[in-house]
Amino acid sequence: NLSSNRLTTLSWQLFQTLSLRELRLEQNFFNCSCDIRWMQLWQEQGEAKLNSQNPSFFQVNLKECNLPEISVSHANLTVREGDNAVVTCNGSGSPLPDVDWMVTGLQSINTHQTNLNWTNVHAINLTLVNVTSEDNGFTLTCIAENVVGMSNASVALTVHYPPRVVSLEEPELRLEHCIEFVVRGNPPPTLHWLHNGQPLRESKIIHMEYYQEGEVSEGCLLFNKPTHYNNGNYTLIAKNPLGTANQTINGHFLKEPFPESTDNFVSFYEVSPTPPITVTHKPEEDTFGVSIAVGLAAFACVLLVVLFIMINKYGRRSKFGMKGPVAVISGEEDSASPLHHINHGITTPSSLDAGPDTVVIGMTRIPVIENPQYFRQGHNCHKPDT
Repeated sequence: NLSSNRLTTLSWQLFQTLSLRELRLEQNFFNCSCDIRWMQLWQEQGEAKLNSQNPSFFQVNLKECNLPEISVSHANLTVREGDNAVVTCNGSGSPLPDVDWMVTGLQSINTHQTNLNWTNVHAINLTLVNVTSEDNGFTLTCIAENVVGMSNASVALTVHYPPRVVSLEEPELRLEHCIEFVVRGNPPPTLHWLHNGQPLRESKIIHMEYYQEGEVSEGCLLFNKPTHYNNGNYTLIAKNPLGTANQTINGHFLKEPFPESTDNFVSFYEVSPTPPITVTHKPEEDTFGVSIAVGLAAFACVLLVVLFIMINKYGRRSKFGMKGPVAVISGEEDSASPLHHINHGITTPSSLDAGPDTVVIGMTRIPVIENPQYFRQGHNCHKPDT
């Protein structure tokens, strides 16, 4: 309530940061100047309504009292990290406005500002020196203001820079094991992993999940029930057109079983000058089959040897006794001979050479001595002695 204060002028800047529901200005005699032009603009733009006011006030023509007009040299300014850049803001109007850049929080700024004043234009150059990635996404705002009001224009600053691995944490067990990482880069980098220096193929067991917000990529390399085979060095590689960044972390999930035996094998392999020999054990079924085959072959060989011996031993025997000049005592005529002998059919070279006085029994040659008195005594066996 500013009524009855004998005010002759009133600046809009007093109410710039206030949220007004009602402004009472009765019984104040304002000068007809540009200082009260803002009240007309509020009315024209529908921002406020004037009550209990002489209608002639609406028709007052305040000449050369206008809002400032503003323009900037770039709507979007894109630079590389470390470069310099200049952006210009022009303000014009009547009365001539004051022009300035709002650079609070900007890192890439120094005192190099140039003011250019013409009859109806006020220009200001803003010089950015050694632009840093910290200013990526910063909005440069230029303001032009006079007694009538204020106008502004904005410039979006984009800084391109190579990727950086902000953080890479050791594996942590959550719902799954997670190697958490944060990467920055503009343009946003592509990400991939190495395991012990070799490209890591993602699968259901190992996969990467991350989300990207602007220049920041944040996520996890997830492990579903890893084993000791997954132990080792994990390297995160981030790459964009301006460069590459990488960082390595050691991931240990489970102890290796039987470490002593493994160490012995490794040391033996290193000392040996020859490549290791791989021994492949056959299944038990194959071994059993080979054993049967070898046994059958051995049995067949033994059987053949036995048959060969029997053929050599019995193959030359005669079914009806001896052949050749050897005396054979057989039949009824010779039944009285005490030297009656049946040959079993084997004829040897020695029996073929035997004389008429030889009988061959088996492999033994027996000489035969005939007794002429035998038959004589035989015929007289029933005669009494005289």
